[in-house]
Amino acid sequence: MPIRPSLILPLAVLLSLGGCGLVPMHREEPPEPLTPQAFETRIDRLETQLEARCDARDQALMRQRDEQLGLRADVREVGHLLREVRRDLSGLRDDTPQEPVTRECPAADERLDNKTLVGRNEWIGLPKVGTYLEARVDSGANTSSLSATEITSFERDGEDWVRFKLGLNDEDAVVEAVRDDWIEAPVERRVKVVQAAGEESRPVIRLLMTLGPLREAVEFTLNDRTHLDYPVLLGRRFLMDIAIVDVARRHVYDRPEYPSSSAAEADAAPETQDDATAP
Repeated sequence: MPIRPSLILPLAVLLSLGGCGLVPMHREEPPEPLTPQAFETRIDRLETQLEARCDARDQALMRQRDEQLGLRADVREVGHLLREVRRDLSGLRDDTPQEPVTRECPAADERLDNKTLVGRNEWIGLPKVGTYLEARVDSGANTSSLSATEITSFERDGEDWVRFKLGLNDEDAVVEAVRDDWIEAPVERRVKVVQAAGEESRPVIRLLMTLGPLREAVEFTLNDRTHLDYPVLLGRRFLMDIAIVDVARRHVYDRPEYPSSSAAEADAAPETQDDATAP
């Protein structure tokens, strides 16, 4: 049967398309067989993965259990508190008059009896020097301190003595007649003070001091306090057993008066009845 000319072009197109689609098939190579060593490695990997998953599941279960236990404990605590509140409310509803609760106030501490009250700053007197000075009261310091300059050590009758002048600024209140006087006193002991510049040995002397009704022999460490606000510091060695401090007050007692240096000579003499009552 002859082919019609009108069908020649469509057949040619079909043949060309069909030819493009005829691609030779390539067979995949079969996988290589597993060796015993590769099989064992794969099994070990699977076991490790399973163990990790089991551990993660166990940890999740333990966290969940701990959270549940904590929630139960909180619930029990809340229930306990609610029961206490309910008991308190039932007591309030009771119309029975309640007896008033009385508490005895604690007795005053007997250790405060017969102690002198002082403020954070006080005027002191140095009778044997013949002057007054302003002091800062500091219970944190152990030993009291007196501002001194030109400290010179010497020996008298086989004992250690020191000679010094009061270390004062122009604004420090003092009897002017004794501002530049030399003061001599035996050394009771020496203390070592550690500072940034190194160790320093300071002499300790004992001077008679008055503060309000107090009249005591006080140990003073001698050092230059001209860079500080007060020429005298009173420490807890002086305060112990005789005074208490009210840090809200200043100058509880009036400043003692020494009109001239003759007061120093009068106080240096043996004490008389009048001297014992001097300020």
